[in-house]
Amino acid sequence: MRIRESAQSIARINGFPPIENPSARILILGSMPGAASLRAGQYYAHPQNLFWRILGEILGGANGASYAERLGMLKANGIALWDVLASCVREGSLDADIDSASLQPNDFATFFTTHGRIETVLFNGAKAEACYRKHVAPSLEMREIRYLRLPSTSPANASIPYAQKSAAWRAALGS
Repeated sequence: MRIRESAQSIARINGFPPIENPSARILILGSMPGAASLRAGQYYAHPQNLFWRILGEILGGANGASYAERLGMLKANGIALWDVLASCVREGSLDADIDSASLQPNDFATFFTTHGRIETVLFNGAKAEACYRKHVAPSLEMREIRYLRLPSTSPANASIPYAQKSAAWRAALGS
Protein backbone atom coordinates (compact mmCIF):
# COMPACT_ATOMS: atom_id res chain seq x y z
CA MET A 1 0.00 0.00 0.00
CA ARG A 2 1.34 3.42 -1.00
CA ILE A 3 1.09 6.15 1.61
CA ARG A 4 0.55 9.63 0.20
CA GLU A 5 3.21 12.10 1.29
CA SER A 6 2.17 15.28 3.07
CA ALA A 7 2.33 18.57 1.16
CA GLN A 8 5.24 19.65 3.36
CA SER A 9 7.46 16.87 1.99
CA ILE A 10 6.60 17.51 -1.68
CA ALA A 11 8.89 19.95 -3.43
CA ARG A 12 7.70 23.36 -4.57
CA ILE A 13 7.52 23.63 -8.35
CA ASN A 14 8.12 26.78 -10.36
CA GLY A 15 6.54 27.73 -13.65
CA PHE A 16 7.98 29.33 -16.75
CA PRO A 17 8.42 32.94 -17.78
CA PRO A 18 5.77 34.26 -20.14
CA ILE A 19 5.94 33.85 -23.89
CA GLU A 20 5.40 37.48 -24.62
CA ASN A 21 5.01 39.93 -27.39
CA PRO A 22 4.72 43.67 -26.60
CA SER A 23 1.98 43.98 -29.22
CA ALA A 24 -0.01 40.95 -27.99
CA ARG A 25 -3.75 41.48 -27.73
CA ILE A 26 -4.57 38.03 -26.33
CA LEU A 27 -3.15 36.34 -23.24
CA ILE A 28 -3.72 32.61 -22.79
CA LEU A 29 -3.36 31.44 -19.20
CA GLY A 30 -2.94 27.94 -17.85
CA SER A 31 -2.68 27.13 -14.16
CA MET A 32 0.79 25.55 -13.75
CA PRO A 33 2.87 23.38 -16.10
CA GLY A 34 2.45 19.65 -15.65
CA ALA A 35 5.27 17.24 -14.95
CA ALA A 36 5.99 16.52 -18.65
CA SER A 37 6.18 20.24 -19.41
CA LEU A 38 8.44 20.90 -16.43
CA ARG A 39 10.79 18.09 -17.51
CA ALA A 40 10.89 19.38 -21.10
CA GLY A 41 11.06 23.06 -20.14
CA GLN A 42 8.21 23.76 -22.57
CA TYR A 43 4.60 24.81 -22.27
CA TYR A 44 2.11 22.01 -23.01
CA ALA A 45 4.75 19.34 -23.64
CA HIS A 46 2.62 16.32 -22.73
CA PRO A 47 2.09 14.46 -26.03
CA GLN A 48 -1.63 14.03 -25.33
CA ASN A 49 -2.25 17.68 -24.48
CA LEU A 50 -4.24 19.19 -27.35
CA PHE A 51 -3.06 22.79 -26.94
CA TRP A 52 -0.53 22.89 -29.80
CA ARG A 53 -2.69 20.77 -32.10
CA ILE A 54 -5.73 23.01 -31.65
CA LEU A 55 -3.83 26.28 -31.92
CA GLY A 56 -1.84 25.01 -34.89
CA GLU A 57 -5.05 24.19 -36.74
CA ILE A 58 -6.61 27.56 -35.89
CA LEU A 59 -3.54 29.72 -36.54
CA GLY A 60 -2.13 27.80 -39.49
CA GLY A 61 0.85 26.21 -37.78
CA ALA A 62 2.53 23.24 -39.38
CA ASN A 63 1.76 19.84 -37.87
CA GLY A 64 4.97 18.69 -36.19
CA ALA A 65 6.40 22.21 -35.89
CA SER A 66 9.28 22.69 -33.48
CA TYR A 67 8.67 24.35 -30.13
CA ALA A 68 10.41 27.52 -31.36
CA GLU A 69 8.14 27.56 -34.42
CA ARG A 70 5.07 27.12 -32.23
CA LEU A 71 6.11 30.05 -30.05
CA GLY A 72 6.75 32.12 -33.17
CA MET A 73 3.25 31.25 -34.41
CA LEU A 74 1.74 32.59 -31.18
CA LYS A 75 3.77 35.79 -31.30
CA ALA A 76 2.97 36.38 -34.98
CA ASN A 77 -0.72 36.14 -34.12
CA GLY A 78 -0.57 38.60 -31.22
CA ILE A 79 -0.84 35.96 -28.52
CA ALA A 80 1.05 35.82 -25.23
CA LEU A 81 1.18 32.65 -23.11
CA TRP A 82 1.69 32.27 -19.38
CA ASP A 83 0.38 30.54 -16.28
CA VAL A 84 -1.52 32.06 -13.40
CA LEU A 85 0.80 30.49 -10.85
CA ALA A 86 4.49 31.26 -10.50
CA SER A 87 4.89 28.38 -8.05
CA CYS A 88 3.01 25.94 -5.90
CA VAL A 89 3.26 22.60 -4.18
CA ARG A 90 1.73 19.79 -6.21
CA GLU A 91 2.29 16.06 -6.42
CA GLY A 92 1.97 14.92 -10.04
CA SER A 93 0.37 16.98 -12.77
CA LEU A 94 -3.29 17.34 -11.90
CA ASP A 95 -4.67 20.76 -11.03
CA ALA A 96 -6.78 19.07 -8.37
CA ASP A 97 -3.57 18.11 -6.53
CA ILE A 98 -2.31 21.69 -6.15
CA ASP A 99 -1.99 22.57 -2.46
CA SER A 100 -4.16 25.69 -2.25
CA ALA A 101 -2.17 27.04 0.71
CA SER A 102 1.01 27.03 -1.39
CA LEU A 103 -0.14 29.15 -4.36
CA GLN A 104 2.07 32.00 -5.47
CA PRO A 105 0.62 33.89 -8.45
CA ASN A 106 2.67 35.52 -11.16
CA ASP A 107 3.09 39.32 -11.21
CA PHE A 108 0.20 40.36 -13.44
CA ALA A 109 0.26 44.01 -12.39
CA THR A 110 3.68 44.39 -14.00
CA PHE A 111 2.75 42.19 -16.95
CA PHE A 112 -0.34 44.24 -17.81
CA THR A 113 1.60 47.49 -17.38
CA THR A 114 4.18 46.36 -19.93
CA HIS A 115 1.60 44.70 -22.20
CA GLY A 116 -1.03 47.41 -22.39
CA ARG A 117 -2.60 46.10 -25.59
CA ILE A 118 -3.96 42.92 -23.98
CA GLU A 119 -7.72 43.04 -24.49
CA THR A 120 -8.65 39.37 -24.04
CA VAL A 121 -7.58 36.78 -21.48
CA LEU A 122 -8.38 33.17 -22.30
CA PHE A 123 -8.21 30.62 -19.50
CA ASN A 124 -7.15 27.11 -20.46
CA GLY A 125 -9.52 25.41 -18.03
CA ALA A 126 -11.41 26.06 -14.83
CA LYS A 127 -8.46 25.92 -12.41
CA ALA A 128 -6.62 28.71 -14.25
CA GLU A 129 -9.73 30.89 -14.11
CA ALA A 130 -10.45 30.14 -10.45
CA CYS A 131 -6.87 30.88 -9.34
CA TYR A 132 -6.78 34.10 -11.36
CA ARG A 133 -10.11 35.37 -10.03
CA LYS A 134 -9.24 34.54 -6.42
CA HIS A 135 -5.51 35.34 -6.23
CA VAL A 136 -4.85 37.87 -8.99
CA ALA A 137 -7.92 39.88 -10.02
CA PRO A 138 -8.61 41.47 -6.60
CA SER A 139 -5.19 43.14 -6.61
CA LEU A 140 -5.37 44.53 -10.16
CA GLU A 141 -6.57 47.94 -11.23
CA MET A 142 -9.73 47.66 -13.26
CA ARG A 143 -9.18 47.58 -17.02
CA GLU A 144 -11.36 46.79 -20.00
CA ILE A 145 -10.38 43.17 -20.57
CA ARG A 146 -12.60 40.38 -21.84
CA TYR A 147 -12.20 37.15 -19.86
CA LEU A 148 -13.25 33.78 -21.21
CA ARG A 149 -12.79 30.28 -19.80
CA LEU A 150 -12.23 27.62 -22.43
CA PRO A 151 -12.26 23.84 -22.11
CA SER A 152 -8.93 22.60 -20.84
CA THR A 153 -6.70 21.04 -23.47
CA SER A 154 -5.26 18.70 -20.83
CA PRO A 155 -5.54 14.94 -21.35
CA ALA A 156 -7.21 14.89 -17.90
CA ASN A 157 -10.17 16.68 -19.52
CA ALA A 158 -11.14 13.72 -21.71
CA SER A 159 -14.89 14.07 -21.11
CA ILE A 160 -15.11 16.87 -23.68
CA PRO A 161 -14.64 15.67 -27.27
CA TYR A 162 -11.85 17.12 -29.38
CA ALA A 163 -14.26 18.74 -31.86
CA GLN A 164 -16.04 20.59 -29.06
CA LYS A 165 -12.77 21.82 -27.55
CA SER A 166 -11.49 22.92 -30.95
CA ALA A 167 -14.72 24.75 -31.78
CA ALA A 168 -14.65 26.66 -28.47
CA TRP A 169 -11.03 27.71 -28.97
CA ARG A 170 -11.71 28.66 -32.60
CA ALA A 171 -14.67 30.83 -31.58
CA ALA A 172 -12.63 32.53 -28.83
CA LEU A 173 -9.74 33.28 -31.18
CA GLY A 174 -12.09 34.64 -33.81
CA SER A 175 -11.22 32.13 -36.53
